[in-house]
Amino acid sequence: MEVLVVLSRLLFSAFSNVFQKQLTHRGFDSLFIVFSAYLVLAVICLPLLFLFDPFSLSPTFWINIFFAALLDMAGTVYLVISLSKTDLSVFGPLNAYKVVVSMILAMIFIGEIPNLQGFFGVAVIVAGSYFLFPAKTAQQSRIWTLLKDKGVQYRFLSILLFSIGTLPLKTAVVNGGALATTVFWCLLGLPLAAMTQWFFIKGKLQENMTKAQANIQSFIYLGCLIFLMQYMTMLVFSQLFVAYSLALFQLSMVLQVFLGYRIFNEQYIWRRLSACLVMVAGSLLVLNA
Repeated sequence: MEVLVVLSRLLFSAFSNVFQKQLTHRGFDSLFIVFSAYLVLAVICLPLLFLFDPFSLSPTFWINIFFAALLDMAGTVYLVISLSKTDLSVFGPLNAYKVVVSMILAMIFIGEIPNLQGFFGVAVIVAGSYFLFPAKTAQQSRIWTLLKDKGVQYRFLSILLFSIGTLPLKTAVVNGGALATTVFWCLLGLPLAAMTQWFFIKGKLQENMTKAQANIQSFIYLGCLIFLMQYMTMLVFSQLFVAYSLALFQLSMVLQVFLGYRIFNEQYIWRRLSACLVMVAGSLLVLNA
């Protein structure tokens, strides 16, 4: 059952990224894509409010779910921007850096100092990312090419926000359960996404709305995939097999490289698959440390 939940989450996450990338290719602004996805999520979640008593939830739950929704909404915005600027087959493998960010946060905030194996795992992840981009010139390193890419920079920012958001999200699940946490994560994200869109791209709202009429099905699919992905994530957290799930989540990078090749005709397929295998090995070393 645990493996099924984790693998389901992996599939829903990968295909939601495909729809997000397709919508950016059709000319939709990243903020509008995020707002529209949250709109679909709200429609899904409103009927689910009848399945539990929101008034019985503790103040600790409400505080933590608010900050989790805020951080994850911002992380989703940068995730979609990243997908608009870089290949899916590069975007996916960078997921391994979540392990690195989580380790650094644990060192800073709770004093968990990893052993030599943990640091070696980080070095392996960095070495794996060396293969994601070819060097543009003989003098320019592949790592520098990777770090200069705007899409990669936005991906790192989204990883940082999601990693920080995991802390209040985990607390919310423990206090309120998987379903309540998923529902209010979706509902609280909608006004936050709406405010972001109003402040930054309100002049393009009508243009995006007009184009969206021909793409309603894609937005509905995207919202449904995000809901299922998030609910699977909450089940993972509620069942307390986080380290086990994080290790399996890394397999999603292999699927995303394949989808990038098949759907978007991205290049360097064997190079990026090799990078995935190295980065998965590094992730497992860190998690086992």
